[in-house]
Amino acid sequence: MKKKEGLGCLCGKVAKPTKLKFKRYVLDGWKCDNCGEEYLDPLQAERILVANKLKHQKFHAKLGRIKSNLIVRIPKVMEQALGLKQGEKVTLKIKGKSIEITP
Repeated sequence: MKKKEGLGCLCGKVAKPTKLKFKRYVLDGWKCDNCGEEYLDPLQAERILVANKLKHQKFHAKLGRIKSNLIVRIPKVMEQALGLKQGEKVTLKIKGKSIEITP
C-alpha cells in the first residue's frame, strides 16, 4: 500500500506518516502531532490480526517432492496471513521433533 503524505485526523489537523507499534509488531501508520491520535495501515493490521487468530488453529499440509527435495504445501490462508510470496526465502529450524518455519 502506498503511504499518503498525510491523513486527515478527527481533530481536523493532518496526521503524518510514521512507524507505529501494534502488539509486538511495527507497522506503517500515521500520527497526529496535535492530539496524538494514531492510525494503523489497515492492510498490515488486518494481516497481523488474522495471523494471531490462526496461531490457535492446526492445519494439515501435504508433502510433495520436486527432484530430490521434499516440499511442504502451505495452506493459502496461512500464506496470506504471513504475506508469503512464491520464491521468497524462509528459515527452517528443527525444534525437538518439529520444524519451525520463519518468513
